[in-house]
Amino acid sequence: MADDNWERGVIERLATEGLREQQRARRWSIFFKLLTFGLLFIALIAAFGSLAPGERSCADKCTAVVDIEGELDMDSRASAENVIQGLRAAFKNKATQGVVLRINSPGGSPVQAGEINDEIRRLRGKYPDTPIYAVVEEICASGAYYVAVAADKIYVDKASLIGSIGVIIDGFGFVGSMQKLGVERRAIISGENKTFLDPFSPLSPKQRAYAQQMLTEIHEQFIAAVRDGRGARLKESPELFSGLVWNGQRSIDLGLADALGSVDYVARDVIKAADVVNFTPQENLFERVARRLGATLGRSIASMIGAGAILR
Repeated sequence: MADDNWERGVIERLATEGLREQQRARRWSIFFKLLTFGLLFIALIAAFGSLAPGERSCADKCTAVVDIEGELDMDSRASAENVIQGLRAAFKNKATQGVVLRINSPGGSPVQAGEINDEIRRLRGKYPDTPIYAVVEEICASGAYYVAVAADKIYVDKASLIGSIGVIIDGFGFVGSMQKLGVERRAIISGENKTFLDPFSPLSPKQRAYAQQMLTEIHEQFIAAVRDGRGARLKESPELFSGLVWNGQRSIDLGLADALGSVDYVARDVIKAADVVNFTPQENLFERVARRLGATLGRSIASMIGAGAILR
């Protein structure tokens, strides 16, 4: 009877291992088929990439719109590179009667904001007869407002959020938690401040003071840009540059904005060119498909790796 149980156990183990091997082979077969299909699909889309729309223009007089949507970051759609590309195309277009910078952004990199601000000023000098207006929809805060002040005028909705003229470096410190857990931080450095703002190292009073001074200098650059752009329209007060945010109506009272108005209103009643053409650089079909396909393949690979771990 013992021999029968032993033989049965061996047979069951062999059968189970064979089944596992078949499952692993099937998963990898599916993976390689998906990969091959994906590569062929990308190649096909690339072959038709020339069908993507090129630089936009309008034949008759129009209002050119460039969007700043989301966080100002070099890897986002609201990067300085993308926004500047759209602005240059908008100003260059011969039928453009005026440019509208449509803003829905909480801010972001001061470098990206500064580059856009500088380019708007350059384009205003190069095309003095083409006005540029900032139109705020939901929010125009921090770095986004840094951009907006370069425009001739700023239009808002009464409930838009405007302001946040300030600078921040944020993060976490885990030194106390590490001590409680008995975890030792091992960082070998050359240069006494190489662990500056490292969350696993103490922040000395000297480093804190240095960080504060650095932020203060950037804040002063921000304030100077606001004063330069808004001029005598500002109703300065101690709170104006404190980082507070105001609604659209209040921002007009403070001189942070000029009037209430939407993109359509500015195009129709201010620029006098109701035809609105969006010059914001868009992802072409190939870029969109490649990005989404890459995400899908990534999820498929992760799923198969996870399933393999469970089966084992």
